[in-house]
Amino acid sequence: MRTTTRKRPGAGLVALAAAALTATVLTHPAQAAGDAPAAAAGHQATQRAMDAAVAAGVPGVTAEARDADGVWKSASGVGDLATGAPRGENDRFRVGSITNTFVAVVLLQMESEKKLSLDDTVERHLPGLVTGNGNDGSRITVRQLLNHTSGLTDYFSDPRYLDTYVLGDGFLQHRYDTLPIGTRLRVAFSHAPQFEPGARHSFSHTNDILAALIVEKAGGRSYEKEVRERIVAPLKLEATSHPGTAFGLPRPSGREHARLFPAQPDRIDDVTEVNGSQFWGDGDIISSTGDLNRFYAALLKGKLLPPRQLAKMKATVANPDAPGSSYGLGIERLTLGCGTTLWYHDGGTMGSISLVAMTEDGRHQLAFNYNGTWAAESILAILDAEFCEAPARAR
Repeated sequence: MRTTTRKRPGAGLVALAAAALTATVLTHPAQAAGDAPAAAAGHQATQRAMDAAVAAGVPGVTAEARDADGVWKSASGVGDLATGAPRGENDRFRVGSITNTFVAVVLLQMESEKKLSLDDTVERHLPGLVTGNGNDGSRITVRQLLNHTSGLTDYFSDPRYLDTYVLGDGFLQHRYDTLPIGTRLRVAFSHAPQFEPGARHSFSHTNDILAALIVEKAGGRSYEKEVRERIVAPLKLEATSHPGTAFGLPRPSGREHARLFPAQPDRIDDVTEVNGSQFWGDGDIISSTGDLNRFYAALLKGKLLPPRQLAKMKATVANPDAPGSSYGLGIERLTLGCGTTLWYHDGGTMGSISLVAMTEDGRHQLAFNYNGTWAAESILAILDAEFCEAPARAR
């Protein structure tokens, strides 16, 4: 699912499930990765920003940066609030809406293979699915799903859905339920569209589910298999997987934590176990910082898409909720205050916030994860530390 460091209607998870900051938690002194000790000097500001996030209440942070000096891996804080076990540098975690980038790559590969067109309507591939209350799949294109200009209401913004599956006792009662895809779509289509297709950008998890369904229709097999055979296997992303209906995380991993009860801001629940079907297509992928960096490097260096499709992916529309940011097809473009421009995507689930970013020239990358869904405002500080405060040689 989607989270953000900025205001966005589809990003209510942080605001609703993480109402306030916690007190400082036990911290684990970070260690630079043994494979590139010389790189540590260029990431001291990033380490300080990670430690500050933990001091602000994030249970733990794990990160990996890659630049001209090599690979730097580090962790801060704890992986499990109950036991105090430290956060691991190689932890696996749910990447949330970073899943969108994987799906977009598959669809763009399919376009290059003439299996579909970005200008195809949703109705062409999913006949009769998007209908009711003014929703009309014949007026929405594949491209509009991927750049979130469809106007479709985000099922994740529906208060009843949040109360049933995301917050409080609803989450605790239903966390192990296998959730049919149609349940989330029916919630979305019970609402009228937010605006006419193509009018503007507004992030909606509903778009992502439909995009994954189109992958299956166009490819004739599961979206999970398409992602695995087109991306995961060729790039040897050994820490990347789909959970199916499994509940937990593969090892190594920490625990994931959330504030499920807005009226009890000091209460923190372990939300690690949740049925993976509840995030199918729009947030179910599990990965690591290393795998995310390898994936983004391969993508933006042209190893996964022909030049024509990569150019389409990088054609952005303005994001009215985030000055300085614009949205392409499953990726975003952001210019930091120091002038550095990044391609990135972020994402979150009930107990996890993740982000992967790299510079335009692909020479400098960062991926990191929080195992708690609060203090989200500290995310931008980590980006600024890595891409603005690091020595010039690392940029």
